[in-house]
Amino acid sequence: MNVDSYQQSIDAAVPAQDDPILIVPYMWIGDFVRCHTVVKLLKERFPQRPIDVLTTANAAPLLDYMPGVRKGIVYDLPRKRLALAEHRTLAARLRAEHYGRVLVMPRTWKSALAPYLAGIPMRTGFFGEARLGLINDLRWGERRLARMVDRCAVLALDRGEPRSEKWPLPQLVVPAAELAAWRQRQNGGSDGRPAVALAPGAVGPAKRWPSGYYADLARRLAAEGCRVWVVGGPTETELAGEIVAADPVNLRDLTGRDLRNAIFALAAAQAAVSNDSGLLHVAAALRTPAIGIFGPTSPWHWAPLNPLAAVIETTGELSCRPCHKPVCRFGHHRCMRDIAVEQVFAAARLALAQRR
Repeated sequence: MNVDSYQQSIDAAVPAQDDPILIVPYMWIGDFVRCHTVVKLLKERFPQRPIDVLTTANAAPLLDYMPGVRKGIVYDLPRKRLALAEHRTLAARLRAEHYGRVLVMPRTWKSALAPYLAGIPMRTGFFGEARLGLINDLRWGERRLARMVDRCAVLALDRGEPRSEKWPLPQLVVPAAELAAWRQRQNGGSDGRPAVALAPGAVGPAKRWPSGYYADLARRLAAEGCRVWVVGGPTETELAGEIVAADPVNLRDLTGRDLRNAIFALAAAQAAVSNDSGLLHVAAALRTPAIGIFGPTSPWHWAPLNPLAAVIETTGELSCRPCHKPVCRFGHHRCMRDIAVEQVFAAARLALAQRR
């Protein structure tokens, strides 16, 4: 089947004006938050069409705070195998929703399989992995788009439409009543001290500012009269323990399996400090003043679309940076180790002063 045949198939299956739209996003937390830009673009173009998002159980709490999303379709597909039976089960769920269109962000073959089996009339996505037939609104040129947000957002545009230089910003909104209830559950309410959330985790050790540096930062913030919360998933619990040990009275470990707890902590905090990780995107989308620490990755490529209070990078010249690698190839990890605690502490103090 050639490209012209794909366009004919689209023209032959024009969705109704009120048919729901499904988004199949990347499931990493940061990329999941980026996809709210796509939700906003679609709501601008099709205000009457409901928008749903396919999600894993881990990322699902984010959807409760994304304006414009009707609901999430929660389904955890197995990784590293085809799992055809599971794809068919998911397809049956999708078919029951009567979607008129789906936007498939990942370029993998598997990510397009369930929407195809569900018979969704218009299936938009990039060519990746020879998805001829699975994707019938086929787009090209993904590799020419350096930023992930551009790769996601252009799929919401018409074929051939020039991309914008300024996309809608992702947004997470936590209702005040939910936040107040969370504060009450945590410590009986606020004691008047400003809170700073630290997110020491990241995918790959090269993207992590050393835990000892975070511990030093936490001690300094506590000495300034701040409460300090360490947030992250279960894989960050060990890091959190190392940090909290610096001052168990004023530092709290809030890591765990429930992403909602991190969302509330980042929404309640007066400032956040994070590596280049998903929680940096969460903090920025919540409009919490966030300091992003970037070592092997480029902020231009990977920082949140939302403004940050500060972007921290090493001031030294490193020919190996940015490498975008999860593990330092040379073993020195200087792109993170050369970032001084004093530099991050000064940025956090300024963010707190501006927030007050």
